[in-house]
Amino acid sequence: MILQSLIAEFEYEVESTRKLLHAVPEKDLRFRPSPVSWTMGELAQHIATIYYWYVGVFTQDVYDMATDSLERGSPDDIGATLELFEKNTEKALKVLKSVSEEDLQKPWTMKIGEKTVLGPLPRAAVVRSFLYNHVYHHRGEMVVYLRSTGNKPPGLYGPTYEDAQQK
Repeated sequence: MILQSLIAEFEYEVESTRKLLHAVPEKDLRFRPSPVSWTMGELAQHIATIYYWYVGVFTQDVYDMATDSLERGSPDDIGATLELFEKNTEKALKVLKSVSEEDLQKPWTMKIGEKTVLGPLPRAAVVRSFLYNHVYHHRGEMVVYLRSTGNKPPGLYGPTYEDAQQK
């Protein structure tokens, strides 16, 4: 029951993420709202990378970010980021559809080297927090980046503010 809901949410929300990433213009990939912020390209790439982590969540009990590597391409190439997103979402959905309800209750831990940074938590909680909510958080940031550069974000949950002002 929980798994079916998680898969349905994944399939619905991945479309919103796709729309958002397709709205990122090449000309603004180096925009950085503050010295400590990522560039727009780095943020887009990070969003695409989060979908890669589904495989680690469901194939490893302890996932060590320090030993994992992913070829990402340049964050200054939105085409490469969109390609990364599509590959990662395909892998994520495949692994999500391969697990059982029981798998969602098994504990999972994330480390960076010897340091534990998340968990142990049941995988269902990891999916909600580390994967889903993490993407939603960064999508909100991307909307701010787009507006800050004069670009119009797509509507993710109905019309945007900009759409409402045109009526």
